[in-house]
Amino acid sequence: MTRLDESAIPDYPGLLRLDGRVAMVVGAGQGNGRHTAHALASVGARVACVDVDPDLAREIAAEVGGLPCVADARRRDDVERVVAETLAAYGRLDAVVDIVGMALWSTLLEVTDEDWDATFGLVLRHAHLITQIVGRQMVAAGGGAMVFTASVSGLTSAPNHAAYGAAKAGLLSLVRTAAVELGPSNIRVNAVAPGSIRTPRLMRALQARGDVPPPPAVEPLGRSGEPRDIAGAALFLCSDLSRHVTGQTLVVDGGATARFAYMGSGLSSTVLPSTAPPSTATSS
Repeated sequence: MTRLDESAIPDYPGLLRLDGRVAMVVGAGQGNGRHTAHALASVGARVACVDVDPDLAREIAAEVGGLPCVADARRRDDVERVVAETLAAYGRLDAVVDIVGMALWSTLLEVTDEDWDATFGLVLRHAHLITQIVGRQMVAAGGGAMVFTASVSGLTSAPNHAAYGAAKAGLLSLVRTAAVELGPSNIRVNAVAPGSIRTPRLMRALQARGDVPPPPAVEPLGRSGEPRDIAGAALFLCSDLSRHVTGQTLVVDGGATARFAYMGSGLSSTVLPSTAPPSTATSS
């Protein structure tokens, strides 16, 4: 039989490599961000490690041999400065992974204007700044990849953290719009939507309240997620293995949303305790 497919087979392992490329991780100091910095560095990327905490920025940069950058990602001048620092140190910027975000817990009827506005700043404003400031640089350079950390709370309901869910839903819309507008400039824009991930921040918050982590039984895989799971998804979306993927949201939740869609039940109120008090932080 005559072979009908004569297309070349690419070097698939090589497509995962980021040798010679520069990535910026915003929120790199701990949890999902720390693991993402390690994941990118492990395949050859030079990593600018951005965190609002100077000590955490220095620690993770030392771990991965990267560049420590201190910034409040909600401030335009800070974002412009760390992008300039990265370009001065490495001469280019090929990928950015934005992992900043925090929920302030309250019922919908009790959430204050201050917490509502603060949540949108913590979850959405920095994503706009990263898209615009890094996007301009990538357009001039001829391409790049952006990955934003969303949440299943932006895909389902978000009981007791409505502002967070609404802001994450807005983030997903921003990702789709950026993918369409920036695609012609060879810039891919995607999101990772974690479910319940056992980050240090989440575990500390639960311990402070005397709560236990959500039972893994809610997830078909029978285990809770870990920061390594988010880092792996971000690495895929930064690499050439995902060269034809843009405007998408990769859900990393162990199948929890699939299970609760089938059961007709709300995910968010089960994955995280519904009795969480106002102003308790949890990880993106």
